[in-house]
Amino acid sequence: MRKLRTAVAWFAAVLVTAAAGSVIQTQFNLAMIRRLGAPVSLTDRLETTLHDLAGFAPTYALLVAAGFLIALPVSGLLARSWPAGRMVLHALAGGTAIVGALLVMNALLPVTTIGAARFPSGIASLALSGMLGGLLFAFWTRPRTD
Repeated sequence: MRKLRTAVAWFAAVLVTAAAGSVIQTQFNLAMIRRLGAPVSLTDRLETTLHDLAGFAPTYALLVAAGFLIALPVSGLLARSWPAGRMVLHALAGGTAIVGALLVMNALLPVTTIGAARFPSGIASLALSGMLGGLLFAFWTRPRTD
């Protein structure tokens, strides 16, 4: 039962991180369009965000899943030595997984496919979504006290 709960928590953390990252990515792209002088209404923002949640988020979830498959088990092992820091370790692992995956992807591909990853502020924002996912994973897998 514990393994199932961990797997469901991992999957949910991937989904939350991918959805948050998709929203962040969309807003960075729209900000770049506005800098070019094009108007971007609230309706445009909402429609584009929903479109990207359906189109970009599933692909981004694969990147998140790959990073979380490595980072969260490592933070789980570290948490055995520092149980009080479990939440912090998983949050840091989530953020590190996103930064690492983005840096590897940017190094291997001839172009930066995720627009927000072209800027340090974008990478930091996407890392925060990874930290949120890691924190939620830690919360959902915390030891039972009953």
